[in-house]
Amino acid sequence: FASYYGDHMVLQKKPSGAVVWGHGELGAVVTVTLSGASGLIIMEKTAQVKGPSGTWTTVLDPMDQGGPYALMAEQGLENVTLRDIYFGDVWLCSGQSNMAMTVLQVANASQELATAAHYPYVRIFAAAPARSDVELEDLEQIDLPWSIPTAENLGHGNFTYFSAVCWLLGRSLYEALGSPIGLVEVAWGGTPIEAWSSRRVLQACGLSEDTRRHIWVGKGGMEGPQISLCHGACFNLKPALCFAPPLNLVLSSSTSPHQHLSGPQIPSVLWNAMIHPLLNMTLQGVAWYQGEANAFLNTDQYNCTFPALIMDWRQAFHTGSAGQTEPLLPFGFVQLSTYRRRSADDSFARLRWHQTADLGVVPNARMPSTFMAVAMDLGDEHSPYGSIHPRDKQNVAHRLLLGARAVAYGDKDLVFQGPYPTHAILEVTRGLLNVTYSQELICHQRDAQAFEVCCSSQAFPCQWLPAPVVAVGSHTVTLALNGCRTLVLGLRYAWAEWPCEYQACPLYNPQGLPAPPFL
Repeated sequence: FASYYGDHMVLQKKPSGAVVWGHGELGAVVTVTLSGASGLIIMEKTAQVKGPSGTWTTVLDPMDQGGPYALMAEQGLENVTLRDIYFGDVWLCSGQSNMAMTVLQVANASQELATAAHYPYVRIFAAAPARSDVELEDLEQIDLPWSIPTAENLGHGNFTYFSAVCWLLGRSLYEALGSPIGLVEVAWGGTPIEAWSSRRVLQACGLSEDTRRHIWVGKGGMEGPQISLCHGACFNLKPALCFAPPLNLVLSSSTSPHQHLSGPQIPSVLWNAMIHPLLNMTLQGVAWYQGEANAFLNTDQYNCTFPALIMDWRQAFHTGSAGQTEPLLPFGFVQLSTYRRRSADDSFARLRWHQTADLGVVPNARMPSTFMAVAMDLGDEHSPYGSIHPRDKQNVAHRLLLGARAVAYGDKDLVFQGPYPTHAILEVTRGLLNVTYSQELICHQRDAQAFEVCCSSQAFPCQWLPAPVVAVGSHTVTLALNGCRTLVLGLRYAWAEWPCEYQACPLYNPQGLPAPPFL
């Protein structure tokens, strides 16, 4: 069997069929048998080992959720049996350090670790950080083979395994659905989206081969990451996970005690080594938490690279699984949280906007079948891992869960997004702007800075002035345009690296979901 099949694994349940593959002798026939707890054979498949790489692949018939089953592969006189296998939903979790943050590092960590034993049907697997200049067929290394969760493997160490966002999402999916859940973690701190993207994505977004050498800040592909830049930020990490900030970052934020961790910055190396090997896997959905690195690299290409990566991964997983992973694979992601308080830099705000393909909410026409957890109100200035790594991952996972239930599982009545403006009406004589929202509004506080209007006579560069909130109705916000003598050309909300205090942005819906930022 290939590296990521093992005892205790979860395979995708029906309506899809799970893909199983492995290595063998060229030309040989491999027989794959699935049997129940009593040893009764449920199905048998045969596959031929094909070149040039000597692999065989078969698709199991769609199975109801449940288990345990045994899966045996036989070639001639050799056989391998995998035991304690369940059918359920398989979710892939990927991204950079906020996805790699483990259950050990979150708020209430000891409590979260203690409950691990209650979830024997949520199974976890973590690929090891790896890079490659060519597309690999199988994973080079595994950090955690398929396992039943324990306090030890959920809290193995900082930024190793197991991902807190992934675990908390999987655990709550299990509670909501009652189906076994398989969680596959492939994450590496400090990595830009370009490293996770295939060549196709980079070409589609105009990041061509020849410019690649010049636009990259820092050369993460040398002998290990750029350790020389580390400034003691390696707090007890594997050297490969140590953060080497891109040079411009060292200068701009050398005051912060812990930089975020840094993996390779080179295009496609993580796609090649960590995603490409998994393409044969049948999946139910993807959870993604990445973007901090792109607040400092190709920020304004993210509105192309992110939707393109989603489309490309979907196509690749659909093809790789012989059509078993659905073509519109549900894709959930976390919108960037916060980093530096009172920072004048708007790169975080721009990146949050680009995460929605500049449309503000998802799913949308450019990003169908996606869902987003807003996290800008979950800032954590005193996080021991640096403020870029907030410890409240429970709310992040809860907001992802709502999106997953609505988008991936079709729960039509579930509210999974915060309120978003539908239109705005200018009352010129009174100097007011009435903004109408899609949902009922709960106002947590009237921040004079949250809304800003663009008041220039020309659109660029815009002069943004605060538009204080005068009144909040059930679906409307009325803003005062004190500073605006001329035309109002634009309106934006929460456009800052650190837009509000913890769970205290101005606008929420009755379900407690924050209104996302917009421009």
